[in-house]
Amino acid sequence: MRHTATPMTKDLDYGIGKGSKQKHQIVDADEDGDNVHSADRQHMSGERLRKSSPTEANIEALTEQTHDLHLKVPEFDDCFRLVVYATYALLPIIKLTGRGTVEFTIEKGDGSNFSSTAGGEPKSLETIQVVIDGYSAPLTAGNFAKLVVDGAYNGVKLNFSNQAILSDNGMQKNSGFTVPLELMPSGQFEPLYRTTLSVQDGELPVLPLSVYGAVAMAHNEGSEDFSSPSQFFFYLYDKRNAGLGGLSFEEGQFSVFGYTTVGRDVLPQIKTGDVIRSAKLVEGQDRLILPD
Repeated sequence: MRHTATPMTKDLDYGIGKGSKQKHQIVDADEDGDNVHSADRQHMSGERLRKSSPTEANIEALTEQTHDLHLKVPEFDDCFRLVVYATYALLPIIKLTGRGTVEFTIEKGDGSNFSSTAGGEPKSLETIQVVIDGYSAPLTAGNFAKLVVDGAYNGVKLNFSNQAILSDNGMQKNSGFTVPLELMPSGQFEPLYRTTLSVQDGELPVLPLSVYGAVAMAHNEGSEDFSSPSQFFFYLYDKRNAGLGGLSFEEGQFSVFGYTTVGRDVLPQIKTGDVIRSAKLVEGQDRLILPD
């Protein structure tokens, strides 16, 4: 059983807080119905190709050809798997192969100042730094880093709710790529795509949402199987509004790709209408891999 929508639904209309999808299984079964682990799947691939139908054989062959994309997609029993793999194979792949640091300069939209928690002078501009993780979310972090390098977030307005600070959705429609929902389960070495995690069943992400200042992509407007090409949010985690174990009700539902490391005290001061004056990739540009 999954969590239903939380009060965040009422505050944000950009894909946060909507109902989640059932997770697809990614284990095969042998002829007796027993699970076949991934370690055994490689040894069985040749036998399965000989026994399978032409359509299944094409799917398996395409899977092998796209292995270098490192996309671990839930396995379907129909031709939709072929469409999924073919689509990703044709897309230009942008990815981040390590960690990077993004520095945001935030400006008050109403001309007021940010108050200093350290007793300094109030400032009209404040700095927030975010470490983005390409190890656990290579496609999501890569797409975000590319947008930052292109200056796509410069001048973008922010919207505040009691649980998140969301970037404005009024960016150019051609900004960023539509990246599939990307989550790496704890204990795994590759992300899963287009599938959520069942926290109630013990599935936890390597990059949890239940951290104050976590940074994640909003859902795509058309499908929760995909992230928005460009709209992201700072999550204002509050344990008082969390579920059992202190986990957010939204845990395992969004592509988290980084965390606020500098300026966490600035986040609660951000209000609707404040502006990202600039966003810069100050570290990690050498790890950003762009398509040829």
